[in-house]
Amino acid sequence: MGETEDRVVEIHTDGACSGNPGPGGWAAVLVWRGLEKEISGYDPVTTNNRMELMAAIAALESLKRPMTVRLVTDSNYLKGGITTWLRGWKRNGWRTADKKPVKNQDLWERLDAAAASHRIDWQWIKGHAGDAHNERADGLARAAITNARAKLRADR
Repeated sequence: MGETEDRVVEIHTDGACSGNPGPGGWAAVLVWRGLEKEISGYDPVTTNNRMELMAAIAALESLKRPMTVRLVTDSNYLKGGITTWLRGWKRNGWRTADKKPVKNQDLWERLDAAAASHRIDWQWIKGHAGDAHNERADGLARAAITNARAKLRADR
């Protein structure tokens, strides 16, 4: 890679939704110099794809300086969008190949901006296949939904 080890961060992301659309959670596990940080969040009405995007956005926005990133996701939508489709969408005025508006344009624009200052290796892995960091991100995303629902019930 040519980068010093202290500039490489590994990020594992996942999104979850209870119903699609429905309440959703996102999470990321960041690993840097042997240290791990977990972040997660919740949206009361969303989709699974939006939560997958939010996990990557929040993780990249949390970085304090330009980094070399290995971002691991189990979302083909996220990986395909950022590595293949995004250039065409932007070139076509945020229209798909069949001239329809791009879904989640707001988040794709935010992800594009969040990724701009970093060198990112986007990696896809099969979800729910035993990868410890992927399982952890999945658990955190689901916990974000559960915790938010519990808080809503307690606040009533």
